[in-house]
Amino acid sequence: MVFAAIGALAITGCGDNKDDKAKPGESKGKESAQAVQLPKLNGEKIEVAAVWSGPEQENFTKVLKEFEKRTGATVTFVPAQDPIVNFLGTKIAGGSPPDVAMLPQVGAIQQAVERKWAKPVGAEAKAQLAKNYSKGWQDLGAVAGTQYGVYYKAANKSLVWYNTAAFENAGAQEPKTWKDFLATAETISASGVTPVSVAGADGWTLTDWFENVYLSQAGPEKYDQLAQHKIKWTDPSVKTALTTLGELFGKPALISGGADGALQTEFPVSVTQTFSGGDQPKGAMVFEGDFVTVNIAQTEAKIGTDAKVFPFPAVGSEPPVVTGGDAAVALKDSKGAQALLTFLASPDAAKISASSGGFISPNKALDLAAYPNDVQRDIAKALIEAGDDFRFDMSDQMPQSFGGTPGKGEWKALQDFLKNPKDVAGAQQKLESDAAKAFKS
Repeated sequence: MVFAAIGALAITGCGDNKDDKAKPGESKGKESAQAVQLPKLNGEKIEVAAVWSGPEQENFTKVLKEFEKRTGATVTFVPAQDPIVNFLGTKIAGGSPPDVAMLPQVGAIQQAVERKWAKPVGAEAKAQLAKNYSKGWQDLGAVAGTQYGVYYKAANKSLVWYNTAAFENAGAQEPKTWKDFLATAETISASGVTPVSVAGADGWTLTDWFENVYLSQAGPEKYDQLAQHKIKWTDPSVKTALTTLGELFGKPALISGGADGALQTEFPVSVTQTFSGGDQPKGAMVFEGDFVTVNIAQTEAKIGTDAKVFPFPAVGSEPPVVTGGDAAVALKDSKGAQALLTFLASPDAAKISASSGGFISPNKALDLAAYPNDVQRDIAKALIEAGDDFRFDMSDQMPQSFGGTPGKGEWKALQDFLKNPKDVAGAQQKLESDAAKAFKS
């Protein structure tokens, strides 16, 4: 299976020099030497809404500044709250929708289309998509055959990052299977360091834990069926996956702060506490996507030496690779909104974000030399070489009320499961009840 090969390839590089370049002969993207053509928009004001904050927002602002420089437009970043569909609904009801929104769920794009908020992608942006994106990434931004979204940012969400000093002190090795992962956790625990940092305060991280276990264990066909609610959450395959996940969640000594501590730990903290404290961190490993590098950068750890990464361990016969992403969608049928979509679909924009770190682009025309280190370069290379053979984040494919709302649906059900991992049946019933309501509405 190609989806298994992606994980194996994604972690081949461990360079930590931010100024390192692609090695001679290394496969690169085919970035065009000619900049994308954009219209002059002198005096036009454009608003872009996204749930990004901190370094993620700062890096994206660099892209918007370059767009301003090339077009003469003035672009304002509008901080949004999760769930972004609710935020946009309020703005639209008040008569002040942003020109463009960065939507983090396929389900959110579908909702924006159903509510007649989204505007189809224009000819220039479509031309950039056709030239620079695989069909799979184009299809994710389409609804009923019409293109609405430009997937600007992608993610490999099947990675485990670890503190190398903690591993070395414990004599631990990178695990390849789930069984080995649990054994490695026990080895690290015996050395006096808590092995795993879990961001339980953010329910989306728990959906990623489940999805990786489920994809590897149940396989891609079942994964697709569950994503579309063609099988119920009471299916035996879900029971098996939750039981497997419970092998970790059910051992508080293996989780930083135990279940209660994890439920109070937000994602950024789960990363920084793994790479702070030298060889005595609060957690030796943290699971999440390539964007973890943004948070590692807030510590003194160097990627590739102090902080290394391995693919999510195989639970079944193959290791999983789950991808995610954020799509730009126009909410106003304006020249400025369409020009911004065109720019975001080009390698010119992707290069700016890639060089800032913490970002992976699905744009196959982007030169891989733009990435700041070998780790991110290899993750990006693997994503591009996968073509159309990948699985997108399951919760992001579902209605946002179930798969993308804090304190509700899947996020809440899995937080409750983290607190009481013995109640597999109860978790299944709650997940199915909430999913059925969301898909019905």
